[in-house]
Amino acid sequence: MATVNKRAQFQDVVANVLCYKGTLNLGNAAVGSGTFASADVTVTGAALGDMVLVSLGVDTVDAVVAGAVTAANTVTVTLLNNTAGAVDLASTDVRILVLQPSTDLFYA
Repeated sequence: MATVNKRAQFQDVVANVLCYKGTLNLGNAAVGSGTFASADVTVTGAALGDMVLVSLGVDTVDAVVAGAVTAANTVTVTLLNNTAGAVDLASTDVRILVLQPSTDLFYA
C-alpha cells in the first residue's frame, strides 16, 4: 500500500462532490438491538470507490449511520443499532455527499 505525504487542500483531494437531498425510509420498523436496516438511494454519477457522507434529519438515538456506493449510481444508507433498545426512525430527510477523489493525489 502506497502512502502519499502531500500537503493538500480539499479541492486538491476531491475532484467532484455529488449532492443529494431527499426522503429516506428505513422500513418503518423498529430496528432491534444488534440489527440494522438499509435503503438504497439513486445518486447519479456515484461510482464504486467514491467516499460517502450521510446526514439524517432526526436524532439517530446513538445508532450508527453509514453510507457506501454499492453499485454505479447507487448509495446504500445503513442504520446500525448498537444500542440496548429498539430504534425506529421511519421516514426522514436525508442528505448525502458523494466525494469523488482526485486521481492525481490517490493514484499517482
